[in-house]
Amino acid sequence: MSQLDRRTVLKAGGVLAAAALTSCTDTKDASAGASNGLTVAAPNWNSLAHSLTGRVYLPASSGYAASHQLFNPRWDSVQPACVVKAANATDVQKSILFARNNKLALVPKGGGHSYVGASTISKGLMLDLGAMRGMSYANGILTVGAGARLYDVHAFLDKYGRSLPTGTCPTVGVAGLALGGGMGIHTRTFGLTCDRIVSMGVITADGKAHNVSATVDPDLFWALRGSGGGNLGVVTSFRMATIPATKIGFFRLTWPESKAAAVVSGWQKFAQTAPVTSWGNLHIDARSNGTLSIHVLGISTTGNASAAAAQLESFVGSKATVRSITVKTHLEAVKYLGGGTTSPRSGFLAGSDVVKGPMDAATITALLGAVKAAARAKTPASAIIDPLGGQAAKQPAGGASWPWRSALGVIQWYSGTAAHPSTAQLRIAQTFVSNGHRAVQKFSAGGYVNYVETGRSVSTYYAASLARLQTVKQKYDPANFFHTAYTLG
Repeated sequence: MSQLDRRTVLKAGGVLAAAALTSCTDTKDASAGASNGLTVAAPNWNSLAHSLTGRVYLPASSGYAASHQLFNPRWDSVQPACVVKAANATDVQKSILFARNNKLALVPKGGGHSYVGASTISKGLMLDLGAMRGMSYANGILTVGAGARLYDVHAFLDKYGRSLPTGTCPTVGVAGLALGGGMGIHTRTFGLTCDRIVSMGVITADGKAHNVSATVDPDLFWALRGSGGGNLGVVTSFRMATIPATKIGFFRLTWPESKAAAVVSGWQKFAQTAPVTSWGNLHIDARSNGTLSIHVLGISTTGNASAAAAQLESFVGSKATVRSITVKTHLEAVKYLGGGTTSPRSGFLAGSDVVKGPMDAATITALLGAVKAAARAKTPASAIIDPLGGQAAKQPAGGASWPWRSALGVIQWYSGTAAHPSTAQLRIAQTFVSNGHRAVQKFSAGGYVNYVETGRSVSTYYAASLARLQTVKQKYDPANFFHTAYTLG
C-alpha cells in the first residue's frame, strides 16, 4: 500500500488529549503554549522526580527532545516545561497533584497522534502514558494499559484468536482512539472501539482513582466513551470486550475520474443498504497531474468479498476498471491496513465532516470540485469517507456520549505536508480543508472529535451530548484543571 493509503485508509485517529469539548472561542494550536497563564516559576522538579517510579525529562535533560515528540513533526518546536513518562497509575496521580499545586497546565499523551498537537503544551507538563502498555486476556476480555499501541494490541490478541474493532495506524494509542469513538473496518459489524469498553481506570482532577463502568460512576463512564481524552481525567487502563479474529475478505475497486460522481452516489447506497458484514471506505485523492484517483477499499467479515464488491458495482452502475479480491487472516489484515507494524512520523493537516445523510448531486459535484482544485494546485489532498450504520448506529450497554449514531458516514479531509511546513504551506493545506467544509456544508452534521481541528465550536463535535458532557465536566473537574485550547473552558 502507498504511504497515503496506509495513513488514510481508515484513519481512526488517535487523540488521547486531542480534544474533547473544544473551546468555542480559543482556537490556538499547541505552539500557543501556556498563554492561559497557568504556569508559575520554579516548581520543585527534583521532588517530583524522586516521588515517581517513571522518568522525568526537563529541557536540560538528555533525551528531552525525543521525549516530547508527537507523530506529526510540526509540533517538535513546542517545549513542555517537563515530560513525565509515567510507569503506573500512582505516577499519574502524583503528576496531576504536582501540576495542580504548581498551577501547571497538564496534558496526557497516548500515541501522540493528535491532529492539533493537543498532547503537548508549551511550558506545561506533558504526561506520557506510553510505558503503561501491559496487557492480559481472559474470558473474552482484554485488560490493557492506556499507553498500548494498536499493532501491539492486535498482535497480542491474535494469540488468543481475538481482536477489537479499531482503526489501522499501528502507532495510534488505544486510549485516544477509544475515548474519541474509534472507527474501522469492523464498525458496521461490531460497533465503535468505545462501544467495547467494559470499564476504565481513570484519575480525576482531584487525584482520586476511579474504576468506572455502567454501574460505577455511570455518568463518567458514559462521558468518556466518545468525548475524547484529556478533559475529564486521565484514563490509565481499560477492560474491553473482544471480537473473533476471523479471516476477512478484501476488495479494492478503482474507477476513472469520469465515473467519480456515480461512484460517490453508488457508495452512498452501499453504505445505506449493504449488510452489516460489509464495509468499504471511499477515497478521492488529488493527483499531482491535476486529475483525481477514485477507489473503494472494502471488506466482508464473512470472507465473501466478491459479493460485496459486486453489490457496490451494481450501485455505481459500472464495473471497476481495476479490481482486486483477496482473503487475509486477522494479523495479515492488520499489517496490510497499517502498512506494516509501525508508522513513520509524517506531516499533515486534516479535518472532518460527519455526513448526516446521502448527499445530493450538487453537493457531490462540489465535494469532487474541492479535491479537484487541490489537484490542479498540486496540493497533496484526499477526501476519505468512512461508512457508519449497522452496529455503530446502536447505543452500547451503559450508553456513550459519541453523538453520531444516525449519520451516514464521516469525511476526513487530509492534506500531507512537509515535516516542518512553512506558514504558506499550511495555508494551502488549510484552504483545501476549508473548501471541503464549504462543499458539504448542507449535509454536514458536525465533526468527529478524533479528527479535531482549530476554529470549530463545541457543538460541532458533540451535538446533543454537549449539555450532559458539560454537567459531567462540572461534577468531576469543577475547577477546570484539565483546560487547554482544546478542552471545555
